[in-house]
Amino acid sequence: MKTFFKYLYLKNEFGYHIIKPFAGIYQFFLHEKYLKRQVFIKKRFKKNFGYELNLEYPKSLNEKINWLKINYWNPSSTQLADKYAVREYIKERIGEEYLVPLLFNTKNPKEIIPKNLPDFPCIIKTNHDSSGGIIIRDTNGKHNWSEIQNKLRSNMSQNYYWDGRELPYKNIKPRIIVEKLLFDDEGKLPEDYKVHCFNGRVRMINVDTGRGTPNHHRNWYNKEWKREPYKWSSELGENKFTDPSEKDINAPELLQEMIRLSEKLVSGFPYIRADWYIVKNKLFFGELTFHHNGGNRPIYPIAWDQRLGEQLKLPRLKS
Repeated sequence: MKTFFKYLYLKNEFGYHIIKPFAGIYQFFLHEKYLKRQVFIKKRFKKNFGYELNLEYPKSLNEKINWLKINYWNPSSTQLADKYAVREYIKERIGEEYLVPLLFNTKNPKEIIPKNLPDFPCIIKTNHDSSGGIIIRDTNGKHNWSEIQNKLRSNMSQNYYWDGRELPYKNIKPRIIVEKLLFDDEGKLPEDYKVHCFNGRVRMINVDTGRGTPNHHRNWYNKEWKREPYKWSSELGENKFTDPSEKDINAPELLQEMIRLSEKLVSGFPYIRADWYIVKNKLFFGELTFHHNGGNRPIYPIAWDQRLGEQLKLPRLKS
């Protein structure tokens, strides 16, 4: 029965409007919207780590990320978390040549039809969440456009803030964006470089390979490209995680440029992650993230959560 209602909600426009009020009630309790933000964050932390979140004297990296979620705010945070609005920030800070080509944007899911899309591979996504996007390799191929529109409509109706109470997402105005799909030299999705910056300086870089496949791995390196001795993995489902691969990854030729540009983008922020792709020896900006995994995924060995936490200096609270 649950599968049937989910099908109606996501794949049928009439079903979407009928079920939407009930879905809203379900989302209310699923995301525990009745809880205050700090209570929710502390509860989520204890569930994931097995101990209380220490907000008075945070020590580990995950504790400090959660402290930042509650206590830190920058007026530009909403723009930087918005995958559409951040493009202007990138243009001003480092230049529009680092932006993935934007092909179309709209607030109306019904406008996502072949005539508004390019005749080459693209990716359709919303600007306010982390749903990954819908890959279209051929607009003339067999696609259920009504289903795609309904999925986008569902995404547009959600406020990603409620997933983890991350303030940068709260006031983003939802929009659908269509970008050129990037490929590597083998015709696969390119490696995803995520540059973690502490207090305006690059501390470590994780590289995601095999995205969208069962062989999704995440290797960790320092800025000299020496392998880091820990893992900080995301959950893929079915008890699978983005654990490091035994196979090493060569340092990208554009490593120093990636570091330089990342530090230029994150200046003034205590912790932020800048994501990049490299295609045909050219850097493309991905996104900026304020709280990697929401501060809700353990670092193993656990001692490294503490060691990394020691290296992140938190701003003083205004009295």
